[in-house]
Amino acid sequence: MQTILGATGQIGTELARTLNAHHTRALRLVSRNPRKVNATDELVSADLLDAHETYDAVAGSEIVYLTAGLPLNTRLWVDQWPVMMRNVIAACAAHQAKLVFFDNTYMYPQTDDIQTEETPFAPHGEKGKVRALIAEELLEAMAKEKVEAMICRAPEFYGPGKTQSITNATIINRLKAGKSAKIFLRDDTLRTLIYTPDASKAMALLGNTPDAYQQTWHLPCDDERLTYKQLIELAGEILGRKCDYTVVKKWQLKLLGLFSSTLRETQELLPRYEVDNRFASGKFKHQFPDFEITSYREGLKQALRD
Repeated sequence: MQTILGATGQIGTELARTLNAHHTRALRLVSRNPRKVNATDELVSADLLDAHETYDAVAGSEIVYLTAGLPLNTRLWVDQWPVMMRNVIAACAAHQAKLVFFDNTYMYPQTDDIQTEETPFAPHGEKGKVRALIAEELLEAMAKEKVEAMICRAPEFYGPGKTQSITNATIINRLKAGKSAKIFLRDDTLRTLIYTPDASKAMALLGNTPDAYQQTWHLPCDDERLTYKQLIELAGEILGRKCDYTVVKKWQLKLLGLFSSTLRETQELLPRYEVDNRFASGKFKHQFPDFEITSYREGLKQALRD
C-alpha cells in the first residue's frame, strides 16, 4: 500500500495518476475531503493536525507521500506545519513506513546563487523560517534513523489543471482568459519553473527507488530557463496572438497589499523576483538519465490549452 497525504492538490492528483499507471494500484488517498483519481483508490478522510487520525491514515502503508499544502497564510503556516510534520513523522515511525516529503525552496537564500541539494538554509520571512524548521526536523529524524525518508524539493510550479502558483495566477491563467499578464518587479530575470506533472512523476520514481532514501533530491526542471518576458512571448506564439503584460513595481505591490491579504502574504517572496532564480537538478538527471523533462514550450502549451 502506498499512501498520499494531502491528495486533493495538483501534485497529489498527478502523483496518484502516475503511481497507478507505473508502480502500484494499491493506493490510499488521504485528505479532509478525499476524491478518487483512479477507480481502485482507497479513500480516507483525516486531519493531519490530529495525531490519532494521522496514525490511522498511515497504518498498513509501505510508502507515504506528504504532499499537503496550506493557504498562503503566515499564521496558518507557523501554527500548523510543525504539528503536521511531527504527526506524520511519528505515524511513519510507528508503522515503519517510508516517507517521501514534497518540499519547496522557501528556506533557501533569495539570491541568484545556483541552488543545489547542499545549499545552506537562509530563510527570509516567517514562511521561509517554518519551512526550514520542518525540513530540519525531518532531516534530524532521518539522521537518528527514526524514519526512512527523503526530501523532494521543487521550485515554483507551473502547469495544467488546478496548479496553484504565482506564475499560474498572474500569467498563465490571465493569458488564458484573454487578459494582460502581471509580472512581479522585473521581466528580465531568469526563472526556474517545474512542470507539475514532471514533479509528481519524478517523486513517484524516487519513492519507488530503494537507494534514493535518506537523501534530499531536487526534482527535475528544464535548464533552458526563460525570463517572464520570454515566457509571455512564447505564450503568444502558442496562442497565435500578441500577449501583453504589466510589470508591477514593489511600491505598487505594497500599496495593493493594504487591500489584499493574498498580496500581503507574497511580500516576503518578492526578493526572489528581483534576481535570477537558478535551481539545479543535476543530481536527479545524473541518477535517472532517461527521465523525460517537459520543455517550457510543451508545458506552457498544455497549461494554456488545458
